[in-house]
Amino acid sequence: MSSYRTRTMEQAFQRAAQQFPVVMITGPRQVGKTTLLRHLAGESLRYVTLDDPLVRTLAREDPALFLQRFPTPLLIDEVQYVPELLTYIKMIVDRERRPGQPALFWLTGSQQFHLMKGVSESLAGRVGILNLLGFSQRELEAAPFTSPFVPYLANLEERDSSRPILLHEIYERIWRGSFPALWDEVEMDPGLYFSSFVQSYLQRDIRDLANVGDENGFMRFLRACAARTGQMVNLQDLCRDVDLNHATGKRWLSILESSGIVFLLQPYHSNINKRLVKTPKLYFLDTGLAAWLTQWSSPATLEAGAMSGAFFESWVVSEIVKSWWHHGREAPIFYYRDRDGREIDLLIAQDGQLFPVEIKRSASAGREAIRHFKALDTLGVPVGPGCLISLAEMRLPLTETVQSIPVSYL
Repeated sequence: MSSYRTRTMEQAFQRAAQQFPVVMITGPRQVGKTTLLRHLAGESLRYVTLDDPLVRTLAREDPALFLQRFPTPLLIDEVQYVPELLTYIKMIVDRERRPGQPALFWLTGSQQFHLMKGVSESLAGRVGILNLLGFSQRELEAAPFTSPFVPYLANLEERDSSRPILLHEIYERIWRGSFPALWDEVEMDPGLYFSSFVQSYLQRDIRDLANVGDENGFMRFLRACAARTGQMVNLQDLCRDVDLNHATGKRWLSILESSGIVFLLQPYHSNINKRLVKTPKLYFLDTGLAAWLTQWSSPATLEAGAMSGAFFESWVVSEIVKSWWHHGREAPIFYYRDRDGREIDLLIAQDGQLFPVEIKRSASAGREAIRHFKALDTLGVPVGPGCLISLAEMRLPLTETVQSIPVSYL
């Protein structure tokens, strides 16, 4: 059995458990939701999983009896299988909750697209929801930071002690991905793992929960999305390439987003500037899964291949998303592109300011890489410090307000 690896989300979850009568962790399959909660619960909560067919049948046919059989405080795993439970959980919370009392229910749910409607209807105001992804770089390094990534100088100085990460290490992480099972002491073959993961995802979640009948068509769509990681989404071209109608492609992309497979980075909108592009960019949240889907056979071939830059950018974006989600916060990130073709990879919107971030797979990128930061002056919004994330070995100033930082600072 592998040893437990500390997760950044632990503190955010414990805070939420003191504030809400119900706390739920959502996220893709196999990212460690149950492991995290069972570690935090210790012996203080009963545990039941709705993956068990007998337990699931009881919960579905007689929710009241199920909750008598498993009284609070209770950890319910895979609650998406029996959304009918949520109404009964609400009744128990309203009856039993006392001021200052810790959460009565801890829940995990693998697929947001099936779950969140029931949660919002049944548990509005009663549930704290956190989104968990696979291991972040900081979790793999066993050196978590105390706050999400924003390129404030103090935030960057905290990261000055980060261990430098070599190019081959970076692409090993990009190619292997972040699912905890792939980082156990017992080495697992990534190809075998991802094949099993995708089959489970297609058969148990896509077919059963999302009511997608054409598994082969969905698999083609999934591969086509992986080949476009780091790109703006042209849904018309995407659907044409896999012979889909537009409405189906739009629904399937929504399923990938809500189940934590992809992240759609929205463009920054400003009422002042009407010339901004309004198409989102698509990023796979696990680059290992994207590498398997696009058939890169090793870290070395990926690093040397045509998609090397797109995968590097995808990995950086996913690390920044994790830095926010794993601290229990929404990721306030956007990208900038105007009709003149000026583009900025990321804008972090925080404290009424925009913090520009450029991402370059280069060890020698300089001021030329941040030339479009000046475009933000036309938006009428305060602009904070910015940064260039690259393969550089140390933090250096590029201008008075922009720092070049190594990718190890994420």
